[in-house]
Amino acid sequence: MAKNLFIAFEGIDGSGKSTQINLLKKNFENAGHNVYTTFEPTDKPIGKLIRDIFNHRSNADQRTIAALFAADRLEHILDKENGIIKMLKEGFTVITDRFYLSSYAYHGVHVPVDWVIQCNMLSAELIRPDLNIFIDIDPELGMKRLKKGRNSLEMFETLENQKKVRDKYFEIMEKLKFQEKIFVTDGNRPVELIAEDIWKVVENILDRI
Repeated sequence: MAKNLFIAFEGIDGSGKSTQINLLKKNFENAGHNVYTTFEPTDKPIGKLIRDIFNHRSNADQRTIAALFAADRLEHILDKENGIIKMLKEGFTVITDRFYLSSYAYHGVHVPVDWVIQCNMLSAELIRPDLNIFIDIDPELGMKRLKKGRNSLEMFETLENQKKVRDKYFEIMEKLKFQEKIFVTDGNRPVELIAEDIWKVVENILDRI
């Protein structure tokens, strides 16, 4: 069987990451891979604290939130039960819904992005994704999807912020183009077309290893 991979999905809120993760998981399984899917913030104690802040049950400064994400990410990577490194060592292909590029984009809107990158340096040194997949959608479409069937929105889920985050993503991707493997796909298209494009890129990586 081909070498297992570590893949991170990125995008503004409502970009369709969850749908594409499920479709990619099926493609990997059809190719003979054992797949472990995960997400950030995690469901571990620090991740739960972050979600409380996002859902307005608690308050924190933007710098504190960025630092909490960095801590939650380290736990995500290093957890001895189901951390990313452990699952990769066990032979799973790991797909995560968000990784450190999300921190750079979301927190970089509110605090100096170079500081955010430094906060996550240890995570990047421990493990970098074999592929970061950025699903690019129109922020208005993202907000429309978020509001559908939702009674309330989280801290970062405003149209103004989503536009800023999208711009910051592109700034970061340009900044890190020689350090990170990033694939950008047009998320405004039908789900099936997006999934096909993603799988083609993944197959190219699998063919080279």
